[in-house]
Amino acid sequence: MPIRKFGLVAAGLAGAADVRLVEPEPVGLPELLRVHTPGYIEAVRTGEPRALAESQKFPWSPELYPSVCLTNGGCLAAARQALADGVSAALVSGFHHSCADHGEGFCTFNGLAVTADTLLADGSARRIAVLDMDLHYGNGTAQLVAARPHMFQVSIYGNDYWANVPYRDVTVRHHEDGANHHSFALPAGCDRTTMLATMARGLPLIAAWKPDVLLYQAGADPYFEDPYSPLALDHSDLRARDEAVFRFANDRGIPVAWVLAGGYTPDIAKVVGVHLGTFDAWRAVYNGGKGN
Repeated sequence: MPIRKFGLVAAGLAGAADVRLVEPEPVGLPELLRVHTPGYIEAVRTGEPRALAESQKFPWSPELYPSVCLTNGGCLAAARQALADGVSAALVSGFHHSCADHGEGFCTFNGLAVTADTLLADGSARRIAVLDMDLHYGNGTAQLVAARPHMFQVSIYGNDYWANVPYRDVTVRHHEDGANHHSFALPAGCDRTTMLATMARGLPLIAAWKPDVLLYQAGADPYFEDPYSPLALDHSDLRARDEAVFRFANDRGIPVAWVLAGGYTPDIAKVVGVHLGTFDAWRAVYNGGKGN
């Protein structure tokens, strides 16, 4: 994933009267320890053992630890702002492949779980839901959610993900869902109608659980030109996806915070276009109201 996309999204939002860009505080060791093992955290911080420090599949550097602490802090800050204002966004990834004791799929510390555990610990929220619509199944979050009764996840995906390997054919593997984590595979060639119909099956599960806040992993990689994507979804389709999510949350009074996940299309402007389209969808549903 081209990391410069986040700055390009920020540049695309600069000057917008309805968006306020703020810098978050990084999370610290106490927040990380609620989710991740001490040995894994130390490996990311120091680079040793190197295999564990690079388990997320990219080279370790001294800048990694402070970077991912700030990224997780962005997710947490967006959730706090959503609880205050109803909706907010973080220009970061949720790192949904990362597990308690190792990283996977370019994901180091799981910001979604770190955010949920921190909100629970400080009394800001008792029930935190995750809607994961990255192209890839959110395997790390699902493993973490399974042990956390205060969390609930719905993952709607077009690539499976298992043991640090993506599977383009969603018929190759089948996940065992649990009481608080559910998955829905999108078939190859999935169009807007099929996607929205699948969402209509998954979103009611979140509504029935009655979360205090919804964390939305808004992936850019379902886009049809993405090298990983077998789906037939263009920019307008993904904006329709986002509008459906925001309408769902707004109609039920559920605060929602979203993050910018995935996106590997060689033309980075098209990745940025998906993410800016999520902001357009927010405007369409919330009428350009106060946003952060």
